[in-house]
Amino acid sequence: MKSDSVKKGMQQAPHRSLFHALGMTEEEMERPLIGIVSSYNEIVPGHMNLDKIVDAVKMGVAMAGGTPVMVPAIAVCDGIAMGHIGMKYSLVTRDLIADSTECLAKAHAFDALVMVPNCDKNVPGLLMAAARINIPTVFVSGGPMLAGRVQGHKTSLSSMFEAVGAYTAGNMTEEDVREYEEKACPTCGSCSGMYTANSMNCLTEVLGMGLKGNGTIPAVYSERLKLAKHAGMAVMEMLKKNICPRDIMTEKAFRNALTMDMALGCSTNSMLHLPAIAYEAGVDLNLEIANEISAKTPNLCHLAPAGPTYIEDLNEAGGIYAVMNEISKLGLLELDVMTVTGKTVGENIKNCANKNPEVIRTVENPYSQTGGIAILKGNLAPDSAVVKRSAVAPEMLKHEGPARVFDCEEDAIAAIKGGKIVAGDVVVIRYEGPKGGPGMREMLNPTSAIAGMGLGSTVALITDGRFSGASRGASIGHACPEAAVGGPIALVEEGDIISIDIDNHRLDVNISEAEMEKRKASWQPRKPQVTTGYLARYAAMAAPASRGAILEL
Repeated sequence: MKSDSVKKGMQQAPHRSLFHALGMTEEEMERPLIGIVSSYNEIVPGHMNLDKIVDAVKMGVAMAGGTPVMVPAIAVCDGIAMGHIGMKYSLVTRDLIADSTECLAKAHAFDALVMVPNCDKNVPGLLMAAARINIPTVFVSGGPMLAGRVQGHKTSLSSMFEAVGAYTAGNMTEEDVREYEEKACPTCGSCSGMYTANSMNCLTEVLGMGLKGNGTIPAVYSERLKLAKHAGMAVMEMLKKNICPRDIMTEKAFRNALTMDMALGCSTNSMLHLPAIAYEAGVDLNLEIANEISAKTPNLCHLAPAGPTYIEDLNEAGGIYAVMNEISKLGLLELDVMTVTGKTVGENIKNCANKNPEVIRTVENPYSQTGGIAILKGNLAPDSAVVKRSAVAPEMLKHEGPARVFDCEEDAIAAIKGGKIVAGDVVVIRYEGPKGGPGMREMLNPTSAIAGMGLGSTVALITDGRFSGASRGASIGHACPEAAVGGPIALVEEGDIISIDIDNHRLDVNISEAEMEKRKASWQPRKPQVTTGYLARYAAMAAPASRGAILEL
């Protein structure tokens, strides 16, 4: 056992004295040492129940003959961080989580790990760490929040942000907004739509790193505690069989994840996180294949914000395995990939029925014949840009309009709320990328303001920042190279005509190549918005968004 290096032999007597200080018995020291990495805290609604999940995992580990030890991981609530300097810190925590978890696991010689995350950045951060550490590891998340109910209709956090925009436009009263405020987020758990947290929890299940139900069983269901106990038992079986994350997170597994990303209509942030996780697993995940996969993968789910259904509905309809089984009818999944169950994907999803074809469309009746996410290229994004195609109004799949250019999110929001953006405009928000932000903020506030002002089907938004999974409309993010390194988005001028053609994967500004070169020659780098502390170090080290904005150390 790896933990023998801190438990066995005369040289380890000092180490054992510290285990005795923990109250650990001789019998516990004879067993495998299992790290339970918990993101529990009292500021993130998705994490406030993780202490109970951890207790259940510990019981499962102990029942199967291991010694569980909880260690912490940080987590940020993207909703609370939104719209102020806090959002600059959100994405960067993913790398901090990966780094600190690697340090904890290696320093204490754990034999295996159970990761207990839930929200936007700590799920991919812990997947990155799992790939680096490469000892038997199982994921069990805290689970999704139940949908809120306002005036008889289900709702969620994205509706809350849009309600603020509707109030600004005079379409809602303060009392209306207060009702949303009190009812949109009714329980603990990751926010109830197919936003980034739930996208990554679902894709963890697809990758084979979580048990059935990991992505969909609601946080408040007792079934979630049973899942946690089984995760503790499963990691002990993995330890016996020496099944490690890199045996599971193979190139085939990532192709499955991209395929299911398209079928489920996941957050565009998955296009940042999957390449970063793959990089740590030694897999080169080129986003060029995303459009290739999307072209043959039908979109079967329209979960909020794309549609009126929520993760709880997906769970009742059969969950992720039911969607995988449906997609497998087209021969689009690699079924021989190993998973944390000790079985292959094909064995896991066999006979998992679709219990509600209104929530999970059949392959014969999809929402669209192509996937929920599209990668765009053009002279405005020569490397790539990402759009959640499934959440775009049909009339905006092809759009041309004048650029309204802003060098930060705050200026754009002020213009939108001030009525200075009109139908047909293309809002451009730049200097919000990994280096320029720094930190690559989410643009949920401006997209929600656009939707709340009633412009969601007539105004597009392009940024070198990124979009929340709660964003909808023609919101195109991750346009790279970013403005801070002289990317074409830095060269756009007010009134330039921008052409968007999502079906043909194009994003262009209608100026000549000669004019582009002229502007490039006169472009001057901007001083970073933050010049001290961790953000300054991150800005200096961040790799391009096309590599998942992972730090280059």
